[in-house]
Amino acid sequence: MRNFSQTRDETLPTDVPRTLRNWRVDDFSLLIGTALAAISTTWIIYTALTPATGKTGFFLISYIAFLFLYVMTCTLELGKQNAFDNMWTVLTWSAALLLLAPLTTILLYVIIKGYAGLNVEFFTKDLSATGTLDSGGGASAAIVGTLQQVFIAVLISVPLGLLTAIYLNEVKGRFRRPVRMFVDAMSGIPSIVAGLFIYAVWIIALGNVFSGLAAALALSILMLPTITRTAEEVLRLVPDGMREGALALGATRWQTTYRVVMPTAASGLITAIVLGVARAVGETAPLIMTSFGSTAMNANPLNGAQDSLPLFVYRLIANPFAAQQQRAWTGALVLVIVVLVLFTIARILGARASGKRR
Repeated sequence: MRNFSQTRDETLPTDVPRTLRNWRVDDFSLLIGTALAAISTTWIIYTALTPATGKTGFFLISYIAFLFLYVMTCTLELGKQNAFDNMWTVLTWSAALLLLAPLTTILLYVIIKGYAGLNVEFFTKDLSATGTLDSGGGASAAIVGTLQQVFIAVLISVPLGLLTAIYLNEVKGRFRRPVRMFVDAMSGIPSIVAGLFIYAVWIIALGNVFSGLAAALALSILMLPTITRTAEEVLRLVPDGMREGALALGATRWQTTYRVVMPTAASGLITAIVLGVARAVGETAPLIMTSFGSTAMNANPLNGAQDSLPLFVYRLIANPFAAQQQRAWTGALVLVIVVLVLFTIARILGARASGKRR
């Protein structure tokens, strides 16, 4: 009887560690066969041998049985080392799929619920002249407000965050420890506290009005610790040899940081900015007390209440009328699209930065 491992490609010995890239048809056949065997065995146990019920228990027992059968079969056919590699490959992909499943479900649900109201009018009109039961109107005011508020928050938080990360990792001044402790403490601040702080200081104490700028200040408080901590970790990955080489050639510390360290870490720094934007772009609580929201278009973020997509969704989803709830779901879909567009632009810029560095 021919051994299962003898049917494999002879150019890839069985003692070579296998990853998913160099799996053969036999590897996938073994995976599917053991999975079917585990499901069948668990089904027999559930229906004939025990009174157990429940989909969660069935799934867990099936998966445990699958791992046991798969590891045992791989050990017999491929050896202990390849069985260990395949087991961790399966566990890694299982964890990735388990994480991807709810994210995909949420995204599909938002698309299904919000697609019906997605039209040109939704991007060109506001709700100032739209009644509760009317089917028209749109979220142009909210879209403009979100873009302006996030842009101002980026202008505030990115320079501060990057300079703080440079101080913590490159300058290493005497106040490094308290600054890092302060940044770590800020990362745990609830978003509503940031909104209350701006409301108390900017609006109450200083006498300013609700505005997009106030909302941007609150969002920048949320973005700043994320950008700082991520940028600091990215700067730590730059080899010290590059710094030492630049200093040996006569460059100053700031020239080394500006011309060597930051270009090397450019893609990672862009990722830090993306994470900061992701931290703040969907926040609603700080906007209630800063921008306040408005149904009419206000393109001036420095004066007057201004709407935003999170406020738009929050305000309409609680409305009992179907037309308003449809607008809320469409606003949520547009917010997802805006985030995806911002992430795509950031990734493209990061890839270009990496290409220029090479």
